[in-house]
Amino acid sequence: MVDCWWGIVESPSPQVYNWDGYRRLFQIVRDLNLKLKVVMSLHECGGNVGDDVNIPLPSWVREIGKNDPDIYFTDREGMRNTECLSWGIDEERVLKGRTAVEVYYDYMRSFRSEFNDFFEDGIISEVEVGLGPCGELRYPSYPAKHGWKYPGIGEFQCYDKYLMKSLTKAAEVRGHLIWASGPNDAGDYNCTPDETGFFRDGGEYDGYYGRFFLNWYSRTLVDHGDRVLTFAKFAFKGTCITAKLSGIHWWYKTASHAAELTAGFYNYVERDGYAPIAAMLKKNKVAMNFTCAELHTLDQHARFPNALADQEGLGQHEHLPNALADPEGLAWQVLNSARDAGISVTSVNGLPCYDRDGYNKIAENAKPYGDPLGRHLSSFTYLRLSPTLMETHNIAEFEHFVKNMHGEAVPDLKDNEDNNG
Repeated sequence: MVDCWWGIVESPSPQVYNWDGYRRLFQIVRDLNLKLKVVMSLHECGGNVGDDVNIPLPSWVREIGKNDPDIYFTDREGMRNTECLSWGIDEERVLKGRTAVEVYYDYMRSFRSEFNDFFEDGIISEVEVGLGPCGELRYPSYPAKHGWKYPGIGEFQCYDKYLMKSLTKAAEVRGHLIWASGPNDAGDYNCTPDETGFFRDGGEYDGYYGRFFLNWYSRTLVDHGDRVLTFAKFAFKGTCITAKLSGIHWWYKTASHAAELTAGFYNYVERDGYAPIAAMLKKNKVAMNFTCAELHTLDQHARFPNALADQEGLGQHEHLPNALADPEGLAWQVLNSARDAGISVTSVNGLPCYDRDGYNKIAENAKPYGDPLGRHLSSFTYLRLSPTLMETHNIAEFEHFVKNMHGEAVPDLKDNEDNNG
């Protein structure tokens, strides 16, 4: 899998694309008789789990943002998030005469034209289309650079002028102009649900205004995905296309599912928030790439504390029950929504994974034991190649995992070590 970064290729000038480095890389892959899954990475790199480089958005876009910062997602306090462009400009001609969706389409068309030979030869077998922060279809509701720490509920990201215009229009249609604002008392990035009036049990999230706002907020997310993927179908006709969905599993066992709501997934105890997303993917003939495949409900925080929060933030959230997380329950719901819609599902580990328990959980999700319908993942992408993975014990565990995923009978590593001893 290779990220094709918008911030590298179309910088510094609009509609001037430099694919030279990617062509050299892809030729190496061709020479090794391997295949490629490419990602149209329309977001910046840096500041998230696993990021060890910084790749901002194209410089010409950032220049526009200096004069019009509302092209970026904005929280209630007015902090801008430059990781990706607000969906409020999907159809606004604020990018040198183009809309954001037109910019994405031109980028994808350029890639398809430049690498036509790799498509025709089957070297490029799959294209994942970036739809938001980290390439995922979600709002950037829990940015570490704004102080978020696991398991904070995050904040709504709809306060740029373009999304507020959309919200105002929706409120006018409903005949309640007073609803043309974001929720009050929804807390801050690191609140728990019960610390807010909006997300607490019996809170405003389930009132008339709350249902209106959350429906608009989540519909905006689905509409963004639909617009971009509609154009992606034209750009990559005949190629498998996937879209990435994040696994926001903390506070899943509460009534409001607050962390999911701020990310744009209108999913709580009385509503399946993933069915509309699956239906949109079905409409566009796009497969779902779901993260969170390796996490266990009982031990995920203990196994990956540094990936989920920095050391300074571990004290108050040290014990997993405080987060009421349920990655297994979330995975069951999301995968069933996808399968009910009749779309293929791929997956990727959301956090570093080197141990047998994590690998076994991936295999369990990939090939559910005893499933009478034989509903398996169509593919799995492992993140990522690193010096840690190449350590002797870790690479042996990885080899065991790969053989297991391919259905090979493999002896336990401990037995091998005992025999060799």
